[in-house]
Amino acid sequence: MNAIVAVDQNWAIGKDGDQLCYISADLKRFKALTTGHPVILGRKTLTTFPGGRPLPGRRNLILSRDPAFTVEGAEVYHDLDALLAAAPADSFVIGGGSVYRELLPYCETVYVTKIMSTFSADTFFPDLDADPEWEVARTEGPLEENGLQFQYLTYQRK
Repeated sequence: MNAIVAVDQNWAIGKDGDQLCYISADLKRFKALTTGHPVILGRKTLTTFPGGRPLPGRRNLILSRDPAFTVEGAEVYHDLDALLAAAPADSFVIGGGSVYRELLPYCETVYVTKIMSTFSADTFFPDLDADPEWEVARTEGPLEENGLQFQYLTYQRK
């Protein structure tokens, strides 16, 4: 299983239910990496998508504790064991914060876009640089878009 995330220098990922910022190049990379693969996300993350609809070109696996929650065009799982039984090895965990925390132990690769700025945030990704189980396997950048510097880092579980 993989995860993909955009973080700031403090590993922040969001505020008030939305991403910290939008970088066009990062969105294109996200699409290129995840299209054709299952994506795993929470109900709140789904609401941030255009129209609150599942992402096209991907099998959308939604993890929600709400037993009444359903959504057309996606598979909804109400417990982690059921999700793990259904999720193929090539799945990408795409958020939000609680879904990342629950599924990171099952991931072997994490694709990180690290934004060289800090933002006001209320949701964070675990700091992989401080975790001895992870190492940077590949870096790309620094890159810049609209005054924001960022780089792509690929972390592998040791």
